[in-house]
Amino acid sequence: MSNDAGISVQEEAAESDLRPSFHHALDQVRAEIAKLGATVTENIPRATEILLSQDLEGAEYMILADDAIDAASIDLEDRCYSLLALQAPVASDLRQVVAALRIIAEVERSADLTTNLCKAARRIYGHDLDPKLRGIIQKMGDQATQLFKEATESYLSSDAARAAAIDDMDGYLDGLQREFVQAIFESHQMTKIDLQVAVQLAIVARFYERIGDHAVNIGERTQFVVTGWVREQMGAVRHATRQAASDID
Repeated sequence: MSNDAGISVQEEAAESDLRPSFHHALDQVRAEIAKLGATVTENIPRATEILLSQDLEGAEYMILADDAIDAASIDLEDRCYSLLALQAPVASDLRQVVAALRIIAEVERSADLTTNLCKAARRIYGHDLDPKLRGIIQKMGDQATQLFKEATESYLSSDAARAAAIDDMDGYLDGLQREFVQAIFESHQMTKIDLQVAVQLAIVARFYERIGDHAVNIGERTQFVVTGWVREQMGAVRHATRQAASDID
């Protein structure tokens, strides 16, 4: 009996030691994710400047630097999998690890998009853009930067209210994308840019829009960590309600 009691005490002590270790490891992961997000935040205006100035050397540097972000993302994912396998988190702890995995992917894909902006700079090299197009590109870059900054900081501070506001901010970026596409058509019709450049610029608009979407997703994952709620749950509830009504009929 005393032996069983001794084992129980030892297990409790081990569990007590385990949880602080888990939370310390998780805090480190969160800090590294935020650091990676800050790097992407800094890279958005850099990529925008490279695009506007058609800086081929700068484009090549950023394209090569993306490998480091890929490596850091893989390392963070592996650390999250280790936490899941070795620490068996539950409840809010599990939400944090699952959310971290999703956010790592959002950050890494956003980094890829900044790289794509640099590749676009190479494709339109030698073609002048009129002031209206340049102005909207700058606005899209500024707004995408602000969105990603808010997403990263709301995640690091676990600020659900701040994270919730990101979706509204993204609406402005979506409007800029539509305005830019219209300006591309107008510029092409006035023979200021050829069709190939017009297509590349339309793709550029999509890159910025997708960065905004990833920022929104990070905001939603942050809300999930804090509240346990995700937007998709509303759709699931509506589906269940419709299904129940259909079964009754």
